[in-house]
Amino acid sequence: MTLLIHSMAEFKSIVTPALDLVKPLKIAEIGSEHGGMTTILNQWALANNAHLTSIDPAPSQIFRDWISSADSFTHIPKPSLECIAELQDIDCWFIDGDHNWYTVYNELQLIEANCKRDGKPLFVFLHDVNWPCGRRDSYYAPERIPAAFQHEFDYDHGVTPGNAGMINGGFRGMGSFAFACHEGGAKNGVLTAVEDFCSGNETDLILAVIPAVFGLGVLFRTDQLWSEPLASQILPYHMHPLIAKLEENRLKNYLAVIALQDQMSQEKS
Repeated sequence: MTLLIHSMAEFKSIVTPALDLVKPLKIAEIGSEHGGMTTILNQWALANNAHLTSIDPAPSQIFRDWISSADSFTHIPKPSLECIAELQDIDCWFIDGDHNWYTVYNELQLIEANCKRDGKPLFVFLHDVNWPCGRRDSYYAPERIPAAFQHEFDYDHGVTPGNAGMINGGFRGMGSFAFACHEGGAKNGVLTAVEDFCSGNETDLILAVIPAVFGLGVLFRTDQLWSEPLASQILPYHMHPLIAKLEENRLKNYLAVIALQDQMSQEKS
């Protein structure tokens, strides 16, 4: 187990009961990384006569090795915004790809269009709706973000809770991704993208936010037979103060470890 738990897979005990209730036949996952959540979803799909499609243009070698032996599974090696419209009859979506306003907002717009086209209800799980990406963009591939929607970003400096700027240290991508140089404001961050999508939607939506492991959002309509029982499952976790406090403590401890590692590295050099 790594020191920093960060995968959407940590929410298995919440996600799988929700899937058991809604019983989707087709699931789409955006962002697979090492395949932690992918394997959980594919196991559920195989056990429930469903099918999983995963979208990721650059998954890890661990994921690519797993694909070679996976059963009844589809992988699309493209950026999400280039291929969401190609998918049909998706009952449930998982968004855990590029964590910035432009990508997430447009993913939701495309998903909504697909749902209307195919007569499907909107049912989406979204990761990273809390700190650090809830109100601050991060970019794996900034060249895919139009300049008008890019915030100034930095690959080298890091972020800390309560600081809207950046520091020399802190939580950072170490070259693998960049953070926006400031937190907050318009069109900045994953949660902001979800809220902007909801505010422009005429149909009643529920957004539950579980404030653990960088935050899980659950977005669904109120007009389905499963909407009320799903809300009964999910809403007890919504912005739960004890869960939020535990997440705050987890992040403080991890950032303390980063600071210690940085200090040791400086002393060696």
